[in-house]
This record gives sequence, C-alpha cells and structure tokens, in this order.
Amino acid sequence: MILENKPPRFAARLNAFKIGASNYWPGKNTVTTADLIGRAATAGLNAADLNYPDHFVDTSPSDLSAALNDNDMVLNGMAMRYYTDPGFKLGAFTHPDPTVRRAAIDETKRGLDVLARMGGTLMTLWMGQDGFDYSFQMEYARAWDATLEAMAEVADHNPALDIALEYKPNEPRAFALMPDAATTLLALRELNRSNTGVTLDFAHVLYADEMPAFAAALVARHSRILGVHLNDGYGKWDNGLMVGAVHPIQTVELLVELERAGYDGAIYFDTFPDHSGLDPVAEARTNIEVVNRLRGTAARLVGNDDLQQAIAQQDAPKAMRLVQAAMLA
Repeated sequence: MILENKPPRFAARLNAFKIGASNYWPGKNTVTTADLIGRAATAGLNAADLNYPDHFVDTSPSDLSAALNDNDMVLNGMAMRYYTDPGFKLGAFTHPDPTVRRAAIDETKRGLDVLARMGGTLMTLWMGQDGFDYSFQMEYARAWDATLEAMAEVADHNPALDIALEYKPNEPRAFALMPDAATTLLALRELNRSNTGVTLDFAHVLYADEMPAFAAALVARHSRILGVHLNDGYGKWDNGLMVGAVHPIQTVELLVELERAGYDGAIYFDTFPDHSGLDPVAEARTNIEVVNRLRGTAARLVGNDDLQQAIAQQDAPKAMRLVQAAMLA
C-alpha cells in the first residue's frame, strides 16, 4: 500500500516538460514524446502516463517503451485524448452523429491495443467533450444510453485491461455528463463491468464541491480506485497547482483514506506549471518532496487510536490538534 516502506510510483503530465524547450534543447526543431520522457526522468519521476493518440504521433510504441526503459521508468497507463480531433467538439461518446460516436469507440479500441502491446493495464477516460452548454441542447437519456453502450463496448474489448473514468464538473463543456463521484458511480453500477473503476483527480474533486477523502471512501465502497491525480486548487476551476499548496490537511486525509482502501497504484501529478511558466523539473521535484512528507504524516495518523476515537465522536477540536501535531512534527 502507499504508506509501506517501498517508494511509490510517481508520474506527471509529460506535456508540462515542453516548457522552456528552446533552452533545454537548443537548436532542436521537434521535441518528441521520448524527449519529454527523458526530461521528466531528471525530476525523479519513475513512471509515465501516455496520451493517446497525441503522444504516439511522432514516436512508435516500441520506441516509447525503449525510452521508458532507458530512463528507468515504467508505464503507469494511458489516457484517451479526444480533444485532438475537432470532430469531437460536440462529444465523443455522446455525439449526435452515430458515425462520430463509432469513430471515438474505434479510436479508444486502438488505444487499448497499443496499451496492451506496451504491457500496460490501465486506460483512463476523461470525457471532457461529453456534456452540454445550453438547455434543450442534449437529449439526456439518449446521451446517457449512448455513453454506457460505448463504455461497455470499450470495457469488453479487452477485459484484462482496466478502464478508469475520471470525472470533472465541466470544462470544456459547461456541464459534464458525469460531473461528480455519485453520478460516475451510478454509471459504473449500471455498466456492471468488473474491469472498470474511477480515477480521482484532487482538483476535480474540489471543483465538484466534494471532500476528497469522502469521494475516495465512496468509490472504494461501490467500485474501485484505479488512479489518483494529486494537485491542488481553490475549488473554482481546475487550477492544477502544486500538491498541498492550498489544501494540505485534505491531502493528508485523502492519503489516509487511500491507505485504508488498499490503493497501491501510482501517484500522478496533474499539475500545470505551464500557467505561470514554472520550471517543470523543479515543480515535479517539489511535488515529490511534498507528497513524501505528507505520506509520512499520513503514516503517523492512519493507526492513531486517539484520532480514531476523536473521529468516532466527531470531536473536531481534538482531531485537529492531533492532525496538526502530526503535520508539524
């Protein structure tokens, strides 16, 4: 589990490592995905998530596997990125045109085939385009049915691969079809496939007006936590700030809940140093350092009998004293 002595697997947004490309790779006209993997490794990251299809435009799966191996990194998983095709602006699985929906499903299947070929087991679906912007724009029941039909076909394509749904309240659409933990769990229950689950993104959870640890507890109870994206924000939109920058206590509580749930997957830093031009290597190193410190705090709390007693009695003052003492130790 995540608080055991073995080091966790850490991954991050590879596209962030394009920042300052002209200085890092002077004279290089094209920065490839393999180049991004090499730069990410200098930050201490030991795993990588690849976006399909955009990370495969310039490099073959075999070359990417070699790049990961050369940099002592493992493939954590892959994520579908439908936004690279302007044809999906009205949705991928919810598009009103059945030929476009078919194209999205087939593209996802191709991604799954590449994932299997590279030895990975986790595909994350963030259906950012599957939503609506106006009243009377979407036939909700039809869109829900179309989405579940598509996800069933995707999940059944290769049952050995896990399919994780990453929810987000909105953006780019004004309303997402699956905006929160409860709606996503409702869909997974209806989908009824054993190789499905949820990827929790800390900033998305805040954005959905949820408590991260509570969302994790619900997902662990009704489905499976397949992925964890750590970052931070102010809950107004997807800020993608460094871990613990705004909500360190909530991050620790999530780490404690993940330990109780038995989560042993990678920690993926879905942060955006791009927004203010931060050095992506320094930013990733900071995330790793902070998470390791917060993991130490969580380790001191997960088996703390006094804290458990305080929680059982909903004694918030006592719980806060114990948590703050552990964090400031």
